[in-house]
Amino acid sequence: MSRRTPPHALAPWSRRSFLRSTVVGSAALALGGRARAQAPMAERRFVLVILRGGMDGLATVVPTGDPDFSRVRSRLGPEPTTDAEEMVALDGDFALHPALSSLGPLVEAGELAAVHAVATPYRDRSHFDVQEVLENGTGAPGGARDGWLNRALGGTVGGPAMAGVAIGRGVPLVLRGSHEVSSVDPTGVNITHDPFVQEVAALWDDDPLLHSGLAQGIAARELTGGEEGEGKKRSRRRDGALSAMAAGVGAVLVEGPQVAVIELSGWDTHASQDRALARSLDGLGTGIIALRAALGDTWRHTVVCCVSEFGRTVAPNGTGGTDHGTAGAVLLAGGAVAGGRVHGTWPGLAEADRLDGRDLRPTTDVRAVFKGVLEDHLGLPRAAVARAFPDSAKVSALPDLVRG
Repeated sequence: MSRRTPPHALAPWSRRSFLRSTVVGSAALALGGRARAQAPMAERRFVLVILRGGMDGLATVVPTGDPDFSRVRSRLGPEPTTDAEEMVALDGDFALHPALSSLGPLVEAGELAAVHAVATPYRDRSHFDVQEVLENGTGAPGGARDGWLNRALGGTVGGPAMAGVAIGRGVPLVLRGSHEVSSVDPTGVNITHDPFVQEVAALWDDDPLLHSGLAQGIAARELTGGEEGEGKKRSRRRDGALSAMAAGVGAVLVEGPQVAVIELSGWDTHASQDRALARSLDGLGTGIIALRAALGDTWRHTVVCCVSEFGRTVAPNGTGGTDHGTAGAVLLAGGAVAGGRVHGTWPGLAEADRLDGRDLRPTTDVRAVFKGVLEDHLGLPRAAVARAFPDSAKVSALPDLVRG
């Protein structure tokens, strides 16, 4: 990962080993020897996982080489020194949160990478506004009524289109638009279980305005905990959501659709972040491994992109959590990923290097990540990608995210 040169020099990262051998098992060794030639376009798969609530990228992809991290996060884990044995090294200056230890085999197989200091172009900290920008592919809420991935699925004018599927009860904004997509709910874990709300959702599926309003209401109820007693039930469903969906997602993608979108909530860690984030990350990691198993040989030609609307504040708050921030991290997994590295430019965590003195400063527009996957993995021409992101001419596709 390239870096802005901060006033201090980054200390070299001294840890030499990956996870214990019990974590990095024989499955990784088997994958490591496979041929890496790119598959024909029709065989390639892309899974977008939207982590709703604002995942803490600093705790997920830990900047172990930045001396300011331990200083500013001393009251909030993970700690690069004491937790070193539990962390999976990505490169010399970054490692994964211990709760993502299940992804050790992917790291060893070269099938996992990250992009750090990533954000949308919109500088606000409202969940709903920034989620809308993340999904509509423009620079502001209301910039488009359809989603960038739906526009991308249409392909070139007169050329082939791709099939897309939303995993869950509804279709998120990123997949809504003129290009027809499908929706599959393998388990029912990703929706509210209120029968009345389910009936209303079914009636409003085809109305983009009402559907969006209902979706925001459901999201708000998730973020605030909902009814007492139900919160814990939803939390348990949410923790295992991706693992529970994996078999169904795998079956759907192996059968034909090239693109799938999954939504996972529960990433808003204002209080008791250590426990809450570890639980969510454990569910994400084990879910990705389950998806890998479900996809079988199709995994070799797959990119899974896990992205959140924003990151969290650099310094913890007074309740053992973090507040809404700006830049965060994107995780990329899959057999088609050029793994083993962290992409982007690291801005540093010294107070003078932060945005507004509080947030990780963005150095990569998240649309550059999406463009890189669309162009280099799914093979979309630049004209089609430009239509997907209409006001982003100055944002170039991030290179080297996938295997050549």
